[in-house]
Amino acid sequence: MGGPWKESCWEPGSAAGGCSDRRSAVRRFRPGTAWASVLHRLCIAGLAAGLASCAAPTAPSCAPGTGQPMLVFNLFFGKSIPRRGDLTQAEWQQFLDDSVTVNLPNGYTVVDASGAWMDPTTRRTIKEASKLLIVALPVTPLSLAAVNRIRNEYQSRFRQQLVGMTVEPACGSF
Repeated sequence: MGGPWKESCWEPGSAAGGCSDRRSAVRRFRPGTAWASVLHRLCIAGLAAGLASCAAPTAPSCAPGTGQPMLVFNLFFGKSIPRRGDLTQAEWQQFLDDSVTVNLPNGYTVVDASGAWMDPTTRRTIKEASKLLIVALPVTPLSLAAVNRIRNEYQSRFRQQLVGMTVEPACGSF
């Protein structure tokens, strides 16, 4: 099996490189192409790892005495209502009674806050009074469903574009 094609194969003199003729050998081994392939595969692996980090938080492994695995949800409610004044304390209390406490009967915490965002048209900072609701719930699909019912109700009732949410895994006991 002699021939000039062996010089371009990965292992000259063997078929391990998969070369069957000079043309396929040249096509499979071009200077720079191997590096491009490696970089391409590294980029794909990095993208996959990055997307995996955006997946739903997993339950932490809790050390003895630190409680059970939980998810801590932080919900951000803006109080500015489009085409009218801010949400009143009576409206907020009614929302807590009708929606929040019904969906989170074991308790939650509410903190007065001040939020800000940039108006994309004017590029000015817009500030608004806000409420921050914090709740620790078991790691189950029912927990996320309860939180999303609250978010959807607020958005619908008070014509909000969204209710912000962050979720963090934690260990806790109550």
